[in-house]
Amino acid sequence: MYKRVARYLIVITLIASVSVSCKIGRFAYYNFANITDYKIFPYRTAHADSVKFTFTDAKNAKVPKKLTLKGKEYNFENYLKENKTVAFLVIKNDSLMCEKYFSGYNEQSVVASFSMAKSVTSILIGCALDDRLIQSVEEPVINYIPELKADGMDQVTIKHLLQMTSGIAYNESYVNPFGDAANYYYGRNLKKAIFKRKLLHKPGTVFSYSSGDTQMLGLVLERALKGKKVTEYLEEKLWKPLGMEYDATWSLDRKDGLEKTFCCINARARDFAKIGRLYLNKGNWNGKQIVSKEWVELSTTPDTANGGVPYYKYQWWLEPGGNYTATGILGQFIYVAPKNNVIIVRLGKDEGNASWESICYTLSQMY
Repeated sequence: MYKRVARYLIVITLIASVSVSCKIGRFAYYNFANITDYKIFPYRTAHADSVKFTFTDAKNAKVPKKLTLKGKEYNFENYLKENKTVAFLVIKNDSLMCEKYFSGYNEQSVVASFSMAKSVTSILIGCALDDRLIQSVEEPVINYIPELKADGMDQVTIKHLLQMTSGIAYNESYVNPFGDAANYYYGRNLKKAIFKRKLLHKPGTVFSYSSGDTQMLGLVLERALKGKKVTEYLEEKLWKPLGMEYDATWSLDRKDGLEKTFCCINARARDFAKIGRLYLNKGNWNGKQIVSKEWVELSTTPDTANGGVPYYKYQWWLEPGGNYTATGILGQFIYVAPKNNVIIVRLGKDEGNASWESICYTLSQMY
């Protein structure tokens, strides 16, 4: 009996070790997205500049000891820790009012962005428009991806992808190893996956959150760059001009492949906060316009025409009152509250049992 069990375990181990190289095997082996997934994928590096921008430490930082939510009082630091937070920053007027790390993480720790990368991809589309590499958001996607000409895909525009109103079928479920999400996250040929997509609805009629739309935007951007890689453009347009403190990486589908623009920028909390600062200042960075003010305002102003929804615009989540967020699946947030001049970054192993949007709003009103 013991010999049979041993042989069975050896066979299972061999199957797992071989299968980890394919999509289904990797899904089975790694099981679900993790903030350390930057270690398992190939990547390109966006290098930081030698000149760094640093937020100042607030002399009179008001770090709350207690947090009241729905009438119940919590110890603030314990609440963050118990709800799987690894980094939590509150910045007002370029001063770090609060900076907390947990579970062995610190200011140098890399965390995967997940869908916060969607908002960064949108910024780069705005930069490409400024640089006239892309002429208009009204351009048909087939201008850049002619492989999609068939089956009505010629109706899909860049704006449809930005608004997630493309009408192209995509299953966002992360628990199905045979679904679109697993294919995009663990698969090794994103271009092939993009070329297989089909219309489900008429473009510009229905909002449907779709990582597939953002990945298609990434291919549009790569084609518009004409030989330059998306990560190189990230370095040129954001990582160096914003004085990031550390290099970042962008995960690829395979070695020398395509950036996973729907998910996978890997960086540190303070550097993610600088993305929020850029938008807080309407695309201006210490006197230099990095991306146009018009693009920032377009991206953060609701538009319900042509299938749009009031809570999502150009790859950013919008809130009533003018606040907006870049959001990732495990409770990753770059939260921007323009009226209060506050940026909040929350990174975590998962969301825990917290409503981070409500917490960020509550904190933004305290400062």
